[in-house]
Amino acid sequence: MSTVQISAADVNKLRQQTGAGMMDCKKALTESNGDFEAAVDYLRKKGAKVAASRQDRDSNEGVVIAKTTADGKKGVVVEVNCETDFVAKNADFIAFADAIAAKAIETNPASLEDLLAQELNGTKISDLILDQTGKIGEKIGVSKYEVIEAEKVVAYIHGNYRLGVLVGLSQDAAGVDEAGKDVAMQIAAMSPVGVDKDDVDSRVIERELEIAKEQIRAEGKPEEMVEKIAAGKLNKFYKEQTLLNQEFVKDSSKDIRAFLNGVSNGLTVKSFKRVVLGA
Repeated sequence: MSTVQISAADVNKLRQQTGAGMMDCKKALTESNGDFEAAVDYLRKKGAKVAASRQDRDSNEGVVIAKTTADGKKGVVVEVNCETDFVAKNADFIAFADAIAAKAIETNPASLEDLLAQELNGTKISDLILDQTGKIGEKIGVSKYEVIEAEKVVAYIHGNYRLGVLVGLSQDAAGVDEAGKDVAMQIAAMSPVGVDKDDVDSRVIERELEIAKEQIRAEGKPEEMVEKIAAGKLNKFYKEQTLLNQEFVKDSSKDIRAFLNGVSNGLTVKSFKRVVLGA
């Protein structure tokens, strides 16, 4: 057993040099009596030099976790990535991702960078990710972090953790939880571009109008009718692509706005987030 004292600075230096996990680096230095070259050889023999050599690898698999606070006033959705579907389905990997989302709920970080700087069991999440990379043998990372706060936030995970939705509702009343889940499923299926007409980016509107006008002209319609017909096509776009104006998938006789108002007078969606794995 080595009696050499291994400092945190030495561990960090080896970690930066090799990309291996913190605990692996500490063990390598301990086993090598503090000799950096021997420690690097130890890591190579153990296959722990993984992170640095995998930075150029694609990590488009993984899981999307959506969670809310106990009072339902805030929700987060986090995407944690790996390289293969095999790892993505591993219970330990899913638990790791869930722990990151739970930490986000607990600490309310302002950004993805702030989330990665949070500590889980005394270790920064960014360091734990490097450790997981070394342990699993695949590039691991957190690519998305979204937050919603509202009177009632409902979270929904679709397709074996491949898509996560948060819906922020204007009220917390009887029936809102179930209605929120229905709306979240609508968002998952229909992928609206905004909550209502006013939420659509002006560039999107301009593009839709220009496409509509070209189609109308190509059909040989008179120029004086182009603007009117294009406006009609834009209204159809709003009906199909904005959440409150979409037909409710469970009841096509009403749109989402009418559905929510029927659950509770004045109930509406304030915001939503839709995160698709790898998108």
